[in-house]
Amino acid sequence: MISKLHLEHILFLDIETVPETQYFSDLDSTKQSLWEHKSKYQRKEEFTAEEFYDRAGIWAEFGKIICISVGYFKLYGDQRQFRVTTFHGDEKTLLLEFKNVLETHFNHTKHLLCAHNGKEFDFPYIARRMIIHSIELPNKLNLFGKKPWEVPHLDTLELWKFGDYKSYTSLKLLTHVLGIPSPKDDIDGSEVCSVYYEQNNIDRIIVYCEKDTIAVAQIFLRLRGDNLLNDEEVLHV
Repeated sequence: MISKLHLEHILFLDIETVPETQYFSDLDSTKQSLWEHKSKYQRKEEFTAEEFYDRAGIWAEFGKIICISVGYFKLYGDQRQFRVTTFHGDEKTLLLEFKNVLETHFNHTKHLLCAHNGKEFDFPYIARRMIIHSIELPNKLNLFGKKPWEVPHLDTLELWKFGDYKSYTSLKLLTHVLGIPSPKDDIDGSEVCSVYYEQNNIDRIIVYCEKDTIAVAQIFLRLRGDNLLNDEEVLHV
C-alpha cells in the first residue's frame, strides 16, 4: 500500500519536451523521411508531415528534453517541506545533472521515481535521450533484466486506474476531480513548443513544469489520504 511508503524516499518529476529543431525544414532529408513514416498513422491524411511536425516532441527520436523538474519531501517531525528544482539548458548537460541526482541523493534501492504517466512517457523518454547522448543509464532508469516488482517507478496515472486500463486520465482532469489547484493555469503541453521556439521563454516553461511536479506530489498525497501541501510548505530551490 502506498500509505506505507516513506515520502522522503520518493523523487517526483515532470519533463517538458519539444521537437529537436524549430522547423521541419531544418531536418536533413533522411530525418524528414523518417518523420513522415513515423507520424503517418497519427496524422493520417489530415496533415502533411511538415504540418504535423510541431507535435514531434512527443517522440524521443524526434524531440528533446528542455527541462526536468524534480521535487522531494523533507520531514521535520510533524512539519513537511516539499523542495522543487529544475534542470534546464543544453539537453546533455541537464540529463547529466539529473543522472547525478539519481546516483547520489536518490541512489538507494528504497528510493523511487514518481510521475504522471511516467511509465509510458517520462521515464522511457529520459532513458532514450540519455542513450542517444551516449550517457550510461543510471540504475533507476536501467530496466534491463529487472522483474516487474524490482522496477523503482511509481505512476500516479497507473495508481488512479486501480487495474482499469480502458482509459487515460490527464493530470488536468485528475487534479480537478481531486480538488487540487490546476497546474495548467497559464499554458498547457500543446503550447510548450511555441513558448520555447517563438517566445524563447524557458522561464515560463520551468514554472509550468514545476507546477506539474507539485501536482503529481499532491495527487500522491490524496491517494494516500494525506493533507495537501499548502503554499508555505513548497520551497523552490
